[in-house]
Amino acid sequence: MTIPAANSVEDVRVRVDLTAVVIAVRSYVPHVLTVAGPAPAAVALPSGPLQPGHCSLQAGLRSWVERQTRCRLGYVEQLYTFGDRTSLLPERPADRNRTVSIAYLALVPIGGDDLPMQQGWRPWYRFFPWEDRRFDEPPARFLVLERLLDWARSAGQSPDRDRVRRVNLTFGVDGVPWDEERALERYEMLYEAGLVPEASFDRGLEPPADLAAFAGVPMFADHRRILATAISRLRAKIKYRPVLFELMPPTFTLSALQKTAEALSGVSLHKQNFRRLIAQQGLVEETSDMATDTGGRPAKLMRFRSEVTLERPAPGVRVAATRRGSYP
Repeated sequence: MTIPAANSVEDVRVRVDLTAVVIAVRSYVPHVLTVAGPAPAAVALPSGPLQPGHCSLQAGLRSWVERQTRCRLGYVEQLYTFGDRTSLLPERPADRNRTVSIAYLALVPIGGDDLPMQQGWRPWYRFFPWEDRRFDEPPARFLVLERLLDWARSAGQSPDRDRVRRVNLTFGVDGVPWDEERALERYEMLYEAGLVPEASFDRGLEPPADLAAFAGVPMFADHRRILATAISRLRAKIKYRPVLFELMPPTFTLSALQKTAEALSGVSLHKQNFRRLIAQQGLVEETSDMATDTGGRPAKLMRFRSEVTLERPAPGVRVAATRRGSYP
């Protein structure tokens, strides 16, 4: 066995990129803040390299986001660290460079339409059209499942049983309940099957034209994987931490709160059960004001009880779909 000389590691250069997934909910549709990216995927998340002048990783992230989008971040948490090579982030063999991307999740409340860089906010379901199951089944899911079944077939016409089981578990097929938290796993399976453009980009190939019918909008490098990670994290976290309220205005109706939870989770919720849960958890309290722009009877305006974080360890919104989320 040959052990490389200790000084050989000095030739390796690692660039640290800071990437932001900034989420807001507008008109009960989750939006993600984007910037222009290089071809072939012209959409990217705000990002930039860690620089000597940044006093911390989070300070660097905030600086890049504000510089690129004029958006000042509030709630921020570290999401994940990504270090896979992709063809859109070429490494220079002479320097043996690597790029490590440290991703952060940021939540921004919307008060009307007053957020900066309006054109940069894109509905996240444009990137993942199979994830929104609040209303009718998304048309993209039929095409996705058809193509995944083709992928699951081994030589001849016999399906690969392991792949079929994975499709059933990940996409909620054949009686398996839909799990909204598996957004990342669903994207990863489509990438593995070559059913998203990024899989072709990373191999230096032109993606098949028919992917446009169901595969969603591609993103620069691994940014769509980062966004899928954020969606899975947020869908899980709203169940045990009050992060949902980071996306709400100071006062809101219970109906608006439920619609926001549904928008993020991608499933419809039972009205009475949702309100019973909110009351039992003591998450909100009434104000003396009423909302008159509801299109019907005036509704009481509520506000989040910040003390709840001191009263119990997991004060979240238990999301449960109105029906068993499974595909036939």
